[in-house]
Amino acid sequence: MFDFLKGTGAKHAADAAVPEVKASAAGRVIAWATNGRVAWSPRDVVSLTRAGYSGNPVGFRAVKLIAEAAAALPLILQDRERRYEEHPVLDLLARPNPVQGRAELLEALFSQILLTGNGYVEAVADEGLPVELHVLRSDRMAIVPGADGWPVAYDYAVGGRKHRYNIGEGPAPVCQIKSFHPQDDHYGFSALQAAASAIDVHNAASRWSKALLDNAARPSGAIVYRGADGQAGLTQDQYDRLVSEMESQHQGARNAGRPMLLEGGLDWKPMGFSPSDMEFQKTKEAAAREIAVAFGVPPMILGIPGDATYANYQEANRAFYRLTVLPLAARVASALANWLEDFTGDHLELRPDLDQIPALSAEREAQWARVTAAGFLSDAEKRLLLGLPAREVGDER
Repeated sequence: MFDFLKGTGAKHAADAAVPEVKASAAGRVIAWATNGRVAWSPRDVVSLTRAGYSGNPVGFRAVKLIAEAAAALPLILQDRERRYEEHPVLDLLARPNPVQGRAELLEALFSQILLTGNGYVEAVADEGLPVELHVLRSDRMAIVPGADGWPVAYDYAVGGRKHRYNIGEGPAPVCQIKSFHPQDDHYGFSALQAAASAIDVHNAASRWSKALLDNAARPSGAIVYRGADGQAGLTQDQYDRLVSEMESQHQGARNAGRPMLLEGGLDWKPMGFSPSDMEFQKTKEAAAREIAVAFGVPPMILGIPGDATYANYQEANRAFYRLTVLPLAARVASALANWLEDFTGDHLELRPDLDQIPALSAEREAQWARVTAAGFLSDAEKRLLLGLPAREVGDER
């Protein structure tokens, strides 16, 4: 009995010696589901990007508009006391690597997030603030989850070779910025995935229009054979020769309007489109509108006809910045600031400067006027409402 109590006491002492570690309650379940193996992206990113970006003008223009607009936004860096005009973080973002500037790096990062739902930034650093930042392609990256469900490494594969970025003590060498995915714990959900069906419809309609142009913008008619009595039809040689002559002499835009010479017994019966057959143009426009909506770009800005949601182009442009560009830019800037904090050890806030965006000038002017006229607010409270630090360095108050 004494030995049993002694063993129990030793066990309790050993348990008490183990320090408590905070962890997610669902982490073990996530790790069990992935079984500690590489979690691959569930969608073929390469094929989807080729169809929705490289091969679709609406998707290409939508991504280009958002990425360029977000990358061109002026950024401000501040802490709880002051706004910085000069700072090593600002210098790093202004020249992130020898071959890219700030706009190029951010445009590549925003485009990766829009196309794949994931953006990866690599830090080149030994100690302190990184000396270089590079955007990595999302289709080459694979996340390796650990036993607790959180990523322990990133595998980057190029040309049959693989490099692993290990995540351990200290700042992470890779910053992942992902969109929300309701059914994936490691990868984000892209607008291309939501617009995949509309992209297929739009591309199919474009191919059909091209086929119509190749056939002189009308469907093929019917060649009716009226042979002599007792002759069943064309021989195989006659049929092959007729098809060859039709393809070489009467198909394509360059042969449009060329008269057709038919031999005895052959008659041409042209066929036209019915009104229901011409509905494909409306279908194509509806698909283009769905693609624009998935990316958050007002169809009016993309030149898609039939959209009367906004009273004018100025209102559409303001909605584009307020609902699409600014949320994306603010989220990415905040993620980069939190990541760089691990290198610098300072709490910094990085966000777009709303006062320097022409599309929002009317809103900001009205807000400044309302805040300035509020006599019941102190100067510090007014500054906070306008996004400024409550107190500047050197302010006696």
